Amino acid sequence: MRKVFVSGCYDPLHAGHITFFRAARALGDHLTVCFASDAVLWTHKKRPASLPEEHKRAILESLETVDEVVIGRDENLGLDFASHFERLRPDVLAVTEDDRYEVIKQKLCEEVGAEYVVLPKSDPKFEPISSTAIVKQMVRPAELPLRVDLAGSWLDVPELARADGFVVNCAITPGISLWEWPYESEAGLGGSAAWVMLQGEQPLETEMAQGAGWQDPAVIAETGLCVWRSGKRPVLDLKRSGDLLKGRLALYWTEKREERTWLQRQWNSPRDLAAIAAASQIAREAVLNEDIEKLAAAMQATYKMQLAEGMSPLPEGDALVMKYCGRGWGGYAVALFACQADRDQQTSAEGERWRSIEPFCRERI
Repeated sequence: MRKVFVSGCYDPLHAGHITFFRAARALGDHLTVCFASDAVLWTHKKRPASLPEEHKRAILESLETVDEVVIGRDENLGLDFASHFERLRPDVLAVTEDDRYEVIKQKLCEEVGAEYVVLPKSDPKFEPISSTAIVKQMVRPAELPLRVDLAGSWLDVPELARADGFVVNCAITPGISLWEWPYESEAGLGGSAAWVMLQGEQPLETEMAQGAGWQDPAVIAETGLCVWRSGKRPVLDLKRSGDLLKGRLALYWTEKREERTWLQRQWNSPRDLAAIAAASQIAREAVLNEDIEKLAAAMQATYKMQLAEGMSPLPEGDALVMKYCGRGWGGYAVALFACQADRDQQTSAEGERWRSIEPFCRERI
């Protein structure tokens, strides 16, 4: 009898694994499948198992192509199955073509006298997928808020960080999902970071690598009305639920999308970082003391700096203050009103370019 052995996490199990088991079983007369224990999975992949061990064993044992199932508990990375392999002494160790532990597995085969066979990773009948990708699908959020920045824009860019500066922003609703996106794209609301997060990925490093700073993924994940310390990484200084802003926020669509080349162009624009930091300090005090007039003053100071950088003047209306949400010379502007009646009158009278928004703060579990 020619015995074949395969090993992996198989967490969660998917069609690609079934195809692999069939191909491995065709190499001999008996197939042993070893899957990583919960402890091994946690140690090497830093995540809990999708199913308890005995449930996973029962599923694998139910497959016609599988003759025996064992659980790998050895601590060596890539060789959690070694004890079973040395005990069973199979004729073949089958692996996929992208196996990261080829060298140490080949050495183990030499010690036992087994043949090392590489099989294709996926069946052409299926779109290639990995267990890691499935886990990301399972844990990704169904819906996320976007954000408006109120003061301190630019101070989340590591190269421009100041010890005396803050970034003040707020998560907003209506939220967005992969199936519903009720806002314009390329509009300065943190949509690119939110889109990555909806895929189950973490966008912080990507955003920072592009020079866009960290405020978008930080506040979208945290939610609420937040004050962050300016620096190379997001550090939350203080947070409020955002009740101060209920009924007082609206967005104005400029009918001009943010330019994708905005960052390159604006690096050389005149920019008073000290003044931006000063405005952010006022905004921090406003959030701390829940002072709407002081927050309006901080936003007005920020808007004056945006005009000085070359952004077009925004229309006057019933708002206490308006400022651009992003740094791309377009997109949305956020408007702060003294009361909900003023906000509702503005948004109902001015048509599609205006829309009401509300602060969003996720309840802690």
